[in-house]
Amino acid sequence: MHTQTLQIKTHERDQMIELTDQVKEAVRQSEIRDGNVIVYVPHTTAGITINENADPDVVHDMLHQLDQMVPWSQPFYRHAEGNSASHVKASMMGSSVTLLIHHGQLVLGTWQGVWFCEFDGPRTRNVHMAVSGGVE
Repeated sequence: MHTQTLQIKTHERDQMIELTDQVKEAVRQSEIRDGNVIVYVPHTTAGITINENADPDVVHDMLHQLDQMVPWSQPFYRHAEGNSASHVKASMMGSSVTLLIHHGQLVLGTWQGVWFCEFDGPRTRNVHMAVSGGVE
């Protein structure tokens, strides 16, 4: 197994940063031909997802809709730190994705990319990748 950790610096409270190229590079460095890569975020106010990477308006629309569904400030939030919305959004996105590797390449759809989702920034975050499988 090949593991790697990325440090991601965010600059906004809510932000999505594409990691597809970094995941591809981890797969290349691993020399694994067929297997999978797990991309994991060990933070309760950040997430990871797969979504379109061709049109930047998709990121805008995603963040806007998440804010509509989970507003930053609500009178019923009880979490003392005041960042309940970020916890809810992170749970909605999830903390990991698993991608297939076939012939040394990520198996992604034409328009798909891997996205880190910040919901309580700006911060410096860790993203862990574990590549496993067979080497030819």
